[in-house]
Amino acid sequence: MSGVSRRAMLAGAAATTALLGLQPAAAAPLQAPGVYRYRLGDYRLTALYDGVWYLPIDDKFIRNAGGAEVNAALDAAFLPPSVLPISFTALLVDTGRRLVLIDTGTAGQITDTAGSLIANLAAAGVPPDRIDTILISHFHPDHIDGLKTKDGAKVFRHAEIWVPEPEWSFWMDDGNQSRASGAVLGYFRNARRIFHDIAKEVRRFRPGDEVAPGIVSVPAFGHTPGHTAFAIHSGGMSLLVMSDTVRNPYLFARHPDWQPLFDMDGPMAVAARRRMLDQAAADRMLVEAYHFPFPACGHIARTATGYELVPVEWSPL
Repeated sequence: MSGVSRRAMLAGAAATTALLGLQPAAAAPLQAPGVYRYRLGDYRLTALYDGVWYLPIDDKFIRNAGGAEVNAALDAAFLPPSVLPISFTALLVDTGRRLVLIDTGTAGQITDTAGSLIANLAAAGVPPDRIDTILISHFHPDHIDGLKTKDGAKVFRHAEIWVPEPEWSFWMDDGNQSRASGAVLGYFRNARRIFHDIAKEVRRFRPGDEVAPGIVSVPAFGHTPGHTAFAIHSGGMSLLVMSDTVRNPYLFARHPDWQPLFDMDGPMAVAARRRMLDQAAADRMLVEAYHFPFPACGHIARTATGYELVPVEWSPL
């Protein structure tokens, strides 16, 4: 995988089986609804549920697959036809010295059935002002809207905000916005709304850089021009945070060549998805993805035709 060293990405990956990668923190309290804690080496990770969006889809939702084929895949996953459930789960990484939040949820601005991230932070015992670092994977609204309230107030007042340089360059370019239309134009306007008055505070990284202790950014372009994943390494264990590379495991892991309209560059997104799924399956890495069913983590197994998500075994502690 380009832009990240094998050491940072894979060191100790052989040890990241379901048993080793998910040992509960010794002092952690019981899990709470919408909060799931687990250990990765010396780090404590917390999955924070923000809700779900039941998105109606039509025959054009996937560019290279028909509606009947997509509905058959939904049926195989015991899901109703023509509706895609999109869960939102942010990841909090406690390194022992810093609290790092990867993506920020919807702030209730996408659908009425999402917007619970701050409540679940409270359930986890973490006030927003304690967050030290925020890492943004890309600028779609469901990943950046949580930076502000509906009234425009900053939510994480003491956090450094880090965004991918190519993502910033694309969405903040007036020429790009002038050529946009439809939903993409809405994304441009929303990015300006979120960042216009805090632009000087936003820091940019090159995908491939280390962005926090033990966290390396991984280029995964295609979903958006600067879409970025993250590899977390601690104590001989590794976790691959896939962001939106594989939006729904029952569609896009089982059918990795499908190109949903969400992916701005379909072929590039497919290449990134196959590369990441291949890596996770070959090295038996623990993975996390923003839109996987909560708690949004598990392992990837290769099948005869694609890949399968093997969810984590739920631990009560």
